[in-house]
Amino acid sequence: MNKGKLIVFSAPSGSGKTTLVQYLLNEKLNLAFSISATSRQPRENEKNGKDYFFLSNEDFIIKINDGKFLEYEEVYDGTFYGTLKDEVEKNWQNGKHVIFDIDVVGGINIKKLFPERTLAIFVKPPSIKVLEERLTNRGGNSQEDIKKRVQKAIKEMEYSSDFDKIILNDELEESKRIAFDYVNKFLNQ
Repeated sequence: MNKGKLIVFSAPSGSGKTTLVQYLLNEKLNLAFSISATSRQPRENEKNGKDYFFLSNEDFIIKINDGKFLEYEEVYDGTFYGTLKDEVEKNWQNGKHVIFDIDVVGGINIKKLFPERTLAIFVKPPSIKVLEERLTNRGGNSQEDIKKRVQKAIKEMEYSSDFDKIILNDELEESKRIAFDYVNKFLNQ
């Protein structure tokens, strides 16, 4: 495998990790986005191969059994998310460092696989109440779904100390600056 580095952004749903990752991808950091695979249905405006690789549960399980994943997890009952090995290798072969926008357990698993080559950043919401407001305001989630995500977020927050860095995403511009500084410094080590 090539010697590219890995930048992991993990956080509870609604913390703002995707916004930070998108910002960093537009900076001159030589980053490529690792597109995750999922067995969930695409949301409105999501494109296969751009936002996620959308697989059926059956296809996902076949790829698990064939050892095609770097890491994977059944995040919600019957809904899998994971990182395909060939996606990371393709980006490394193209001379890029790989940036991930993945769940907390997936982020920890990648850090364990490549401890020296990974910068793991946990994005923390200002509070659970703010997180709930963000999930409600972004739309597309039922109250039941929001409740499930908030419960999961409370558990995920306990893992924040397993990450190299924590960004409290309270003020977006400040969070972007901090994220850029952390990543830039790590890539230049």
